[in-house]
Amino acid sequence: MAGSANLNIMMKAARKAGRSLVKDFREVENLQVSMKGAGDFVSRADIAAEAILKEDLMGARPTYGWLAEEGGEELGKDPTRRWIVDPLDGTTNFLHGLPHWAISIALEHKGEIVAGVIFDAAKDEMFYAEKGEGAWLNDSQRLRVSGRNKMIESVFATGLPFGGRADLPETLKDLARLLPATAGVRRWGAASLDLAYVAAGRYEGFWERNLKAWDLAAGVILVKEAGGFVQPLNPKGNIIEDGEVICANEPIFDQFSKVIRNK
Repeated sequence: MAGSANLNIMMKAARKAGRSLVKDFREVENLQVSMKGAGDFVSRADIAAEAILKEDLMGARPTYGWLAEEGGEELGKDPTRRWIVDPLDGTTNFLHGLPHWAISIALEHKGEIVAGVIFDAAKDEMFYAEKGEGAWLNDSQRLRVSGRNKMIESVFATGLPFGGRADLPETLKDLARLLPATAGVRRWGAASLDLAYVAAGRYEGFWERNLKAWDLAAGVILVKEAGGFVQPLNPKGNIIEDGEVICANEPIFDQFSKVIRNK
């Protein structure tokens, strides 16, 4: 799909940062790693990738705002637009030599996500979407959510709390209700790719708590543009601000959300 100028800027930046990350991934044992907190690591590869993304994105659109995992938030001269960036979603996978991690870039306009790119550089899969233009994979593959309509045939994804996080009991209760009714639940350690996989029909649904804006933003528009339903876990909440999301294809969403919300 021929995208807008902004989408092309996003995809070009993602590929450039992806080349840097792939190079470092091949030498993962030699990375200088420091600890940010329990179960949450940052490497020089992560920081270098964010620097590449910021140079390209802000270089092309210097008036936009900026929100990213490592660099924090910067207000732009244009208060209506900002980039929301995760330079390396799945850092723990990356540092353990597991080829499941991604670069996530979203463009927000007046509080709404209007474009998103998720680049799985290890597998060379570029997921992208723009408001009203559908969701796509690589050059020409249109994405659609799964057509399955039975919970027992469906596979779901989530994240599991690590490092003593307070939401572990709630997640275990979710799993106890959901697992008996499904074909399985996956935990692959990169929320952006979980959302991209729902958009691509690889999973029927996804839910998670305690995420950040940069984990969610690009994936949310991918699922919406692929025909999926996306809501905050609390129906009165806000996905980006609260960091909680539930999504699925249309036939499954009501059944799935009732199980997770314990209705």
